[in-house]
Amino acid sequence: MADAGNWCLIESDPGVFTEMIRGFGVKGVEVEELLALDPSFYTEMEPIHGLIFLFKYTASQRPEGIASPAEPIFFAQQVIQNACATQALVNILLNIDDVSSKHIQLGETLTEFKEFCGEFDPASRGLCLSNSEPIRTVHNSFARQQLFELDMKGGKEEDNYHFVCYLPINGKIYELDGLQEAPYMVGEVLEGVNWMEIVAPVIQKKMQSHSDGEIHFNLMAVVGDKKEKYQRRLDEIVNSGMETEDVAAEVCELTQHIADEEEKTRKHKIENVRRRHNYLPLIVEMLRTLAREGKLVPLVEQALESAEKKRKTREGSEKAKAKV
Repeated sequence: MADAGNWCLIESDPGVFTEMIRGFGVKGVEVEELLALDPSFYTEMEPIHGLIFLFKYTASQRPEGIASPAEPIFFAQQVIQNACATQALVNILLNIDDVSSKHIQLGETLTEFKEFCGEFDPASRGLCLSNSEPIRTVHNSFARQQLFELDMKGGKEEDNYHFVCYLPINGKIYELDGLQEAPYMVGEVLEGVNWMEIVAPVIQKKMQSHSDGEIHFNLMAVVGDKKEKYQRRLDEIVNSGMETEDVAAEVCELTQHIADEEEKTRKHKIENVRRRHNYLPLIVEMLRTLAREGKLVPLVEQALESAEKKRKTREGSEKAKAKV
């Protein structure tokens, strides 16, 4: 992959992705974690503009569907390491259609980016994305601060995780994977059918491909800004001048929803501050203090003994299961 400056690994968390969207200058959308692909769960999230899927990547995996290089889709390939999260998010935001984008504003950064490289091929778009200073700055604002770097060469090989996105475009559903050369069409949106019903089996199949019982995936939805949606409805009611018990109840409910969304935003901001904070100096100073007071070695020995007991207990449980 090309070298276009360092891109950090970021956490797959809706609070992180929503703040990235705000950092790009986009208004009218946010990101929510999707805990189930059941209609009873995701219907309340509507409108859903796209899905971001994180999974454990292996080189043997192949994309589902039909390669569609000629379709009028904004698709940028991944040409830089660790950029797949932003790649997936930008690919969704720049493909939201005019009907769905009634309450969405892309903002200056993404509008200029799309205008500049909209006619390029996917690889060139990916290179432009990797070299976009405003986009990279927002992405890297979630880098964890470090006091020092560890040389991990020769250590245990880490699992590789990758982000792809799914979204409806012109009546079809596509998987946009930055590691592929083109979008892949994975289904068609039938009349009267929610596109989520079509894409759900595709994602479930990918989840089921991990047969070792571990959780290797995370699913998030790019949805309309809930607070704005509730506020628009509240404004409609207030402007209508209607005063009934049902209207009063709805006003009360909407007011509570708005307060809940404001509290959610507040918590996301606090968590993101914690993610960015460098705790290593505090930890190092605590270790130094414990060492000066002669408490460090006994605590380490105690921790090692506890870890050994847990290991033996775990091995005993595994042997017992094997005999059954």
